[in-house]
Amino acid sequence: MENKEGQYVKRTQKDYTLAFKLQVVSEVENGEIGLRAAQRKYGIQGDSTIRTWIEKHGQYDKSYKLRSMKKSPEQELMELRQQLKLLEKKNRRLEKELNQADKKALFFDMMIDIAEEEFEIPIRKKSLPEQLINSKKKKK
Repeated sequence: MENKEGQYVKRTQKDYTLAFKLQVVSEVENGEIGLRAAQRKYGIQGDSTIRTWIEKHGQYDKSYKLRSMKKSPEQELMELRQQLKLLEKKNRRLEKELNQADKKALFFDMMIDIAEEEFEIPIRKKSLPEQLINSKKKKK
């Protein structure tokens, strides 16, 4: 909405007539324009205003979601390919991290073995079942 000097004036809730709402809803539902584009085109301030209008005045049932509008098979295929590439990349990264973690565990195990040999002290805890049973009896 513009005033006489050509400056932009934000609309208020009172400006939206039923006919205006129906026109915007119709354009969005028919796919002529997206939510953000309609918001900019008509100077609608609220992000959820048009969604609310669609729920109230649209031709779809309440479960209609704008983000789940029908996509062409080509779009779906392209999205699935992108998801596959991302998952493959994530899988390679996780496999690399797992391999590094395994190597670290093996390295630390070897370090403990060497330390036990050189200093002749037991570093690892080796509790026998008898010791566990005796410790439980003492606690009671």
